[in-house]
Amino acid sequence: MVNAPETDAPVVTRFAPSPTGFLHIGGARTALFNWLYARGRGGKFLLRIEDTDRARSSDDATQAIFAGLRWLGLDWDGDAVSQASRAARHVEVAHAMLASGAAYKCFSTQEDIEAFRETARAEGRSTLFRSPWRDADPATHPDAPYAIRVKAPLDGKTVIADRVQGDVVIANDQLDDMICLRSDGSPTYMLAVVVDDHDMRITHVIRGDDHLNNTARQMLVYAAMGWDVPIYAHIPLIHGEDGKKLSKRHGALGIEEYAAMGYPAAAVRNYLTRLGWSHGDDEVFTTEQAKDWFDLKGIGKSPARLDFKKLDHISGQHMGMLDDDTLIAGLRAWQSAARLPEMDQATEDALRPALPLVKSSAKTFPELLEKAHFALATRPIALEPKAAKQLGPASIGILSELTPHLQTASWDRDTLEATASKLAESHGVGLGKIAGPLRAALAGRTASPSVFDMMIVVGRDETLARIGDAVRTGPQTS
Repeated sequence: MVNAPETDAPVVTRFAPSPTGFLHIGGARTALFNWLYARGRGGKFLLRIEDTDRARSSDDATQAIFAGLRWLGLDWDGDAVSQASRAARHVEVAHAMLASGAAYKCFSTQEDIEAFRETARAEGRSTLFRSPWRDADPATHPDAPYAIRVKAPLDGKTVIADRVQGDVVIANDQLDDMICLRSDGSPTYMLAVVVDDHDMRITHVIRGDDHLNNTARQMLVYAAMGWDVPIYAHIPLIHGEDGKKLSKRHGALGIEEYAAMGYPAAAVRNYLTRLGWSHGDDEVFTTEQAKDWFDLKGIGKSPARLDFKKLDHISGQHMGMLDDDTLIAGLRAWQSAARLPEMDQATEDALRPALPLVKSSAKTFPELLEKAHFALATRPIALEPKAAKQLGPASIGILSELTPHLQTASWDRDTLEATASKLAESHGVGLGKIAGPLRAALAGRTASPSVFDMMIVVGRDETLARIGDAVRTGPQTS
């Protein structure tokens, strides 16, 4: 038994998370790969919530998945499908296999199965359960609850022609007769996932390689129903920087944590796309480029490693690439994710002129605000200790002398720099002797954008007012 080759059918992919918690970073990457593959080929990307485990599933977790996907910018076609709501269809398929002879009633109890396995272990035999009811005469069936098992082939092999892992060959004598319908009448996940993928016309199943072992068993249902098998691509999981499976010790695991830390969604999309997939040496790219470039051949077989330094680098590149409106929208989204007060209009108006100065050097939205501090600060400007040292007696004198020149100067960068340079030259000092005190007066810090750029952003009146405050306060050092 071999799964189907590539076809020319319109691409339909899906993301099928279980609503038992947050949207895991690994799940987010799986969703992204499916989304990119479909969107890049004009296909459909569907969302299915696999909520058959009613005890562990919750509406809060479902909403968290929706929110995480929306923040990441992954839209899906149509309404999200609830797997639990399709239980009647799953039952219907189980009975159809039973009617065709591809499945059978198994009356073995859990105690029977465990007794078989204990005996097998004691005798050194395989513990793979072979039901005595597989070929039993229906006349011998008891009036008792039964499970429905699909009949696995007893010889030969199953080949999974995986687009990432290559051909995966499994001996059929290693496959058990998978339970499709439990003795209480409820369908198993292994049946439901196949029925749903078929009914939703999924052409490509792109999922974590932890599902690879399930695939051969799920293919039994496709064979029993005479359905086309989708194209499989099992992607390696994400590991921590130490090469071990992701856990809390590695840092942020949920996509909402990345939103709360202030990474732009575009940067996280770029980073996750690059995490286990490559397009030559390209590291930083737009989402449109990712849609054009993404393919299954570019996915590696080895586990990808989470690397926050690389994420910071990519994020910094994207911050510089984003237009001002997108930056403002992203900043507001971060404040919401981090449960911070929303930026008011006055703050936005003060921030916008500063964005061209600071966005190329910021890696996250919190860092963007920090670098734009000079534009958002209110008088009197608080001085950091190092900045205060810039405002000694000589520096205060120079600022006082500079003030009337600034009152009459044309307010453009070149003129402002020329004005300060001329004054420095008249004192026989370098421009830095004026720039340092100016920076302290304008920003209260020793690290900031160019003082002349800051003067343009805050304007003539605010610049003169801040310098005036520094002069009136007087020297900060003896």
